[in-house]
Amino acid sequence: MKTDLTDTTASKINKALVKARRAIGTPAVGMVLTLVIVTDEENAYDALKAANDASREHPSRTLVVIKRVSRGPRDRTKSRLDAEVRVGADAGAGETVVLRLYGEVADHAQSVVLPLLLPDAPVVVWWPVTAPLDPARDPLGALAQRRVTDSYSAEKPIDELRARADNYEPGDTDLAWTRITPWRSMLAAALDQVDCEVISAEVHGEQYNPSVELLAMWLADRLHVHVRRGVSAGPGLNEVRMLTSTGPIRLYRPSGGLALLTLEDQPDRAVALKRRETSELLAEELRRLDPDDTYASALRFGVDRLGGSAGSALPGGTTSETTSASASSSAGSAASPGGAGSALSTGSASSSAADASRADTASTAASGSAFASSSASTSASASPALPALAAGGDGEGEGEGERPTPAQMPPVKKAAS
Repeated sequence: MKTDLTDTTASKINKALVKARRAIGTPAVGMVLTLVIVTDEENAYDALKAANDASREHPSRTLVVIKRVSRGPRDRTKSRLDAEVRVGADAGAGETVVLRLYGEVADHAQSVVLPLLLPDAPVVVWWPVTAPLDPARDPLGALAQRRVTDSYSAEKPIDELRARADNYEPGDTDLAWTRITPWRSMLAAALDQVDCEVISAEVHGEQYNPSVELLAMWLADRLHVHVRRGVSAGPGLNEVRMLTSTGPIRLYRPSGGLALLTLEDQPDRAVALKRRETSELLAEELRRLDPDDTYASALRFGVDRLGGSAGSALPGGTTSETTSASASSSAGSAASPGGAGSALSTGSASSSAADASRADTASTAASGSAFASSSASTSASASPALPALAAGGDGEGEGEGERPTPAQMPPVKKAAS
């Protein structure tokens, strides 16, 4: 059921919501939170569709705030509020109000939204595009317990990550961080299966995908090792390789569906690691409204402390080695007390921090055996345990060519909170 209101007020919108609920026979309010979506007309449809899908898991009142730009100076002085009230099948499992603000009222959106918030319910604000530099101090963000942004939609994602780190407040989160939850879970489970010490790591993915940086910062922050960021053709994240004291660990996803997990002295395993829709990401963020300390720690580590790679990825893989087709088997979990996986899964700092010279020495020593044993079709020539990517690349990416190699970087320490 839809109700259009032109040149209206917040009081009339509330009355329209009550009337619409009675008309469809559901006078009770059974929603658990208020979701405020701040977007533009171009992206409103996609954002509202994702919110409606997520509302089936989290019934909510969704307020879509669209600030309309007036065409002329005379129109900018005229304030007007138009609303579209949706309940029932048109609003998922909750109710939706689309607010279009014209003129001076667009600068005071918080005054329009405040009377429409559900009483005694948490508030989440989501910016699908064009998030403010400081969400916690934004007038709408100040109303919320949780503020969701998406640095992937920014014009310069790396600069966006720096801004998020500089202005972080408890309750801030990023859908670019939510996208790597399955990767973090899989890597933590892989490290729990072996009792080892991680020496260094590499993360490869699309050039302008901030999830790659966030995953690399999370690994570096939790394991206290140097992590290099490599560029590949995508889609999204493609590969994580970790050099450990017992051999290499590799998680490789070539197409965005199935991934290949390779552990030393164990058969290769095909694991599900699909790319998720925005509605799934939003539903995950709405499951917890407390501050995400792990995200805050990884963000504060700093994107500028990551090492850069020497070139671009080869099609179908990131090194000259070729991985043979592996047998599919279910991934078991044999936990090792005190292993590196515990540091990842629990968020505690790993006590096995390796300095730069140690990582470089161990990488060179393992050149002939570590990666040679990971695949039967590995090239015969020995390469470094964490080899540079295809030679001749230009180190594409924002600042990729200026990032130092792990051997040139100082020891990694925990990021200051």
